[in-house]
Amino acid sequence: MNTSQIIKNTEIFVKETLKNAEGGHDWFHILRVWNNAKLIAKNENVNEFIVELGALLHDIADSKFYNGDETIGPKMARAFLEIEQVENSIIEHVENIISNISYKGGNFKQTFKSPELDVVQDADRLDAIGAVGIARCFNYGGFKNRPLYNPEITPNLHQTKEEYKNSEAPTINHFYEKLLLLKDKMNTESGKKLAEDRHIYMETFLQQFYNEWEGKL
Repeated sequence: MNTSQIIKNTEIFVKETLKNAEGGHDWFHILRVWNNAKLIAKNENVNEFIVELGALLHDIADSKFYNGDETIGPKMARAFLEIEQVENSIIEHVENIISNISYKGGNFKQTFKSPELDVVQDADRLDAIGAVGIARCFNYGGFKNRPLYNPEITPNLHQTKEEYKNSEAPTINHFYEKLLLLKDKMNTESGKKLAEDRHIYMETFLQQFYNEWEGKL
């Protein structure tokens, strides 16, 4: 099995599949997560081939763009990897990464755990926070035509999975319902360190946002 060629073919496949994707879940999101995963993996005892495949394919069919269907991503990944003649045990591992990586309101219980999933999940969460995370958050809010902020609508910190998926709350609420919680949910030591500065950046942004909103500056 030529792992280098499979990774290259996977890159081409993902680029083509996501060429018209929403800006926060496009090829460049995948590329950032892929790079984050490779960086974190250097300090972890993991199968780097599985990490790279998981990172490249983790959002191949994000359920939020498929009417909430969480089976499409793993199926698409399997179909592609079978064509590439990847071992079935590796395909199953990648499927499990895709099925268990998402936040889903914070109340989702993983049915699978592995060091490779930990790395890819941290890499994905890093792209949800910091400057890029802020940009992605507002990009998706605009995509869904959500208000920026409404002081009368408070964040819901105890959402069910369904409430989280179907939320139409203002974009600012998402910081409290997910983004600011991710720092303490990182799996790896490298991920935790990388998350610190990004978390602080978001806190600074929010303070500036409220100051401007309230006319204090």
